[in-house]
Amino acid sequence: MKNPHQRIITAITWCLAWGEQREPKKMLSEEMLQALRNGETVTDEVAEIVEGVKQLQGITEADFPQTTNELLSKYGDLWKQNTKIGLVYGGATKIKQYVFEAAKLPYIRGASAILDRINLVDLPAFFGAEKDKDFLQLKDEETKRYCQQVREEWLNREDNFPGLFQALIPELIIYSTGGSILAFCPAAFVDDLANAIEKRYTHETLTANSCAVGDTFKLLEFRFGLLSDSIHETFWLDKYLKNQDNAVVKAYFDQPGVDSPQQKFRDRKSFNELVLKLANQFSQRRNGNGNRNNISGNRSSRCYPPMFETHPYLHRDDSDSHNAIVRVENDENQNKGLPNEPWLSETLARKLLMGQITKREYNKGDLPKWWNKLGLNWEPGKIEGWVKRFEDYRFDVPSKYYQGIENPERVEEARSLREIASASTPSGFVAYIYADGNNMGGYIRQKIKSPEDYQRFSQDIFEATEKSVYAAIDKHLRPHYFIPDAKSSRDNKSPVWIHPFEIITIGGDDVLLVVPADKGLEIAKTIGEEFENRLIDENKSQGDYSLVPTKPIDNSKAHRYHSKDSSEQPPVSKCKLSMSTGVLITACDTPIYYADKLVSQLLKSAKKTAKDLKKNHQYYSGTVDFLVMKAVTMISSNIKEFREQGLTKVSPDKPKLKLYSSPYTLYELGGLLKTVGAFKNTNFPRSQLYQIRSLLERGKRTAILNYRYFRVRLQDDNAKQLLEEQFEQTWCEAKTNNGNIAPWMSVGDENEDKNADTTTIYETIWRDIVDLYPFIPEENNTDNSRDNQEFQREVG
Repeated sequence: MKNPHQRIITAITWCLAWGEQREPKKMLSEEMLQALRNGETVTDEVAEIVEGVKQLQGITEADFPQTTNELLSKYGDLWKQNTKIGLVYGGATKIKQYVFEAAKLPYIRGASAILDRINLVDLPAFFGAEKDKDFLQLKDEETKRYCQQVREEWLNREDNFPGLFQALIPELIIYSTGGSILAFCPAAFVDDLANAIEKRYTHETLTANSCAVGDTFKLLEFRFGLLSDSIHETFWLDKYLKNQDNAVVKAYFDQPGVDSPQQKFRDRKSFNELVLKLANQFSQRRNGNGNRNNISGNRSSRCYPPMFETHPYLHRDDSDSHNAIVRVENDENQNKGLPNEPWLSETLARKLLMGQITKREYNKGDLPKWWNKLGLNWEPGKIEGWVKRFEDYRFDVPSKYYQGIENPERVEEARSLREIASASTPSGFVAYIYADGNNMGGYIRQKIKSPEDYQRFSQDIFEATEKSVYAAIDKHLRPHYFIPDAKSSRDNKSPVWIHPFEIITIGGDDVLLVVPADKGLEIAKTIGEEFENRLIDENKSQGDYSLVPTKPIDNSKAHRYHSKDSSEQPPVSKCKLSMSTGVLITACDTPIYYADKLVSQLLKSAKKTAKDLKKNHQYYSGTVDFLVMKAVTMISSNIKEFREQGLTKVSPDKPKLKLYSSPYTLYELGGLLKTVGAFKNTNFPRSQLYQIRSLLERGKRTAILNYRYFRVRLQDDNAKQLLEEQFEQTWCEAKTNNGNIAPWMSVGDENEDKNADTTTIYETIWRDIVDLYPFIPEENNTDNSRDNQEFQREVG
């Protein structure tokens, strides 16, 4: 956003000028408000407020007072400003429960679009944000009209919150991305705004859960955190130093990587502490315990989330969750029907309509006949789909995505996972990619100290995440020529070019998308790399994201892959923030809710590895965990138990053997893909790949002996050279001599006794090579029908 410093000054000045009552104490005219926005001269009465806010904004860390007496002597005038300012935090909860309620892609796409529209359009509309050029998603005339409609026809209704929007201006929004909103508010309207946020989610989704909380704070608290009404009773630095060994005090103030007690205290006592208080209230209210923290004391409890009554003798909708209101039957007069004539509840009908609008089957002025026949009084609004935003991104960067396509405007969104899977080799498989940011909490605590910092940080992270996804798609995917078959949901069975991906959501620092299986790991790796590069390049909004270590960092011990090519040495971590990713490669008919459950477990595993590597090796970059699931019945419990019980061998007085190596660092993942590609390009015998994999379970020495036996018997010199250069030397070098222990690699167990002989763990990438082999195309060869047939035979 342009000039975030002046925006925050405008927001706080507006709240102080309004006062703590529902009627404004000093109503700023439009001319006065515009002068304030531009930093121009205002009346003396308002100028006095502005000077106080500027003084607050100008306080640096070097000005931090050591005692409450010093606090009063330096900033007594700010403390005497008794008018409190409201702060509201809210958003959707249990998002996946709503999005994956119905398993089919059109419903999922629509559910995600509705939540995105509420967060990015409806809630900013409360503040009149369409009048502010910084809100780019509200720039077109149709969206501006919709925003005005939200305020005047919904928010200002007598049975809703009349008078609220007159107290709100766009500058009050600190951020409204990532599925949540944080905003200033005149003190008297805190409960109204929180209730409006919750009600809007329920009104538009009918079944999604949401939560919003608010509180009021004094001006000085926006710089120095929570302060007692009697300021000398505040738990300040002098008291902290005397009690810093207390367990409760340590739990509240301590943070990893910070040794100075003074720094720990300063990091906690900032605007962050106010947000933390709201976050705690948010958790309490979400769990049904919210009445204690109301400003007015009149807010109803959230013990009963929105739900609809069901009946044993009424027909359910296609999600089997709600009573159906109609079955959409096709007739001769209906040009475009719905496949399989689905049963719809109103909830499901809204999702389906929004999904069709988002993938541009229809536009707002030409809604489908099946919807018009229902006669439901609901305004779908407008939100750009992720594919449309990806296309807009392409105009700003050099792109080869449409290379060779004569009419790019005719490329359509995929209608189902089957269409995305048809672009994969072997066909029929997709990759679910779920990515989330690392080190965010620690960075916010140490670096984000003010509303202005929050605004910058939110914008930077959202933009870096979104553009990283687009860059990865642009690099690795191309439109796919799809020929519909009898099972296709398309009415028109003519061949069509499609975008072979589906972005389910991009929210803040997390991403969930579906791509062809053979491109999943490459896209995941590129997203992680692009995210870090975009944060540190071009001095992003003057954000402090570059890692500047006090002493040289050696990340080499964080990686198990060691390339002999001098141009492929592991990069040193340069960014304080990164992304961990889970990737699930599975059949396109795997239930989406089940795939989401598994890919979430993979993400959790990748994030744990990133945390451990940061602690032990100062590795700040991303990690990726993946699983190739050939059958839904392959995992009966969860991935962690599957690996511990089925792929880990523990025997008394013998080293632990792990028949897998996931998760990987980004550098290791690049090495793994290169290794598998080398195996594929030399036509390494598939039968021997599988046979060596089957021998891993017989023990370390047996596997080494059999591997060397096959190695010696290889007739192909190229295959021998491949094994030596791309596998043995890069992955399997011994730590105590110049030899190798292929197919194993040794890693130390950080949790065990260092003096014991059994502390070494032996891992192998061989299973991963076998699993990924069908999904890596041969160079200069697009005919992978043999791999497809062999893989399908193995799955069968």
